[in-house]
Amino acid sequence: MKLTIVGCTGSFPGPGSPASCYLLTANDGERQWKIVMDLGSGALGAIQRYTDLEDIDAIFLTHLHPDHCMDLCGLHVAVRWKPGGWGRDRIPVWGPAATADRMATAYGLELDPGMHEEFDFSNWSERQSVQLGPFTVTPYAVNHPVEEAYALRVEVTEPDKEGKAVSRILTYSGDTDSCQGLEDAARNADLFLCEAAFEEGRDDDIKDVHLTGKRAGQAATAAGARRLLLTHIPVWTSQTKVMAEARPEFAGDVAVAVAGVHYTV
Repeated sequence: MKLTIVGCTGSFPGPGSPASCYLLTANDGERQWKIVMDLGSGALGAIQRYTDLEDIDAIFLTHLHPDHCMDLCGLHVAVRWKPGGWGRDRIPVWGPAATADRMATAYGLELDPGMHEEFDFSNWSERQSVQLGPFTVTPYAVNHPVEEAYALRVEVTEPDKEGKAVSRILTYSGDTDSCQGLEDAARNADLFLCEAAFEEGRDDDIKDVHLTGKRAGQAATAAGARRLLLTHIPVWTSQTKVMAEARPEFAGDVAVAVAGVHYTV
């Protein structure tokens, strides 16, 4: 499985990265599949550096804050108005129950049909897995102040160069503070892509919103994750500080996500 960091800045786009957006690519033995986790502000332009929009097989949203979903509005335009027509069926979109109506309202559309002619919306059921090609995606409810917020556990089995089936696990935290759901989602993950938007000391009075580097490291250790990749770091949070906070808490490899970088899981 290949992870491409399309956007990793927290809360709103930064000068070097869009907001949250991650492209996953895997092969089921017959073809390459591409799924997108979150499509936050500024991501729709950047993702076209790595894939044709018509090659996206599905989109999985962790929650409905704009830095995680709002560029679905732009993709709606691309699907609806492409000269000559969109070359595929509606794009499957999994997300919270309010996703379809929220996107229609954001674009000023009537709720019916809203964006249903461009996207095939489905709602998450907590800890109920969705199977698509080589991907199995399972949402875990997490601790963030919005009606529905999920971490996503992505399990993939694909053939290696000798044709032998190899399984890998990537967990993406979405936005969350510490909670059992996050640890369950990241259990034994090969790569834990985990937000660290807050700093110890500076943000101690704000509870149940975001993790610090320290709390991300603690979650990775509790889950038994193998690698920790810190992400969703806003422009006002120091990458150096959240790295320094995480390292004493997690014995495995720790790094900070960088837009445009690819990782093999």
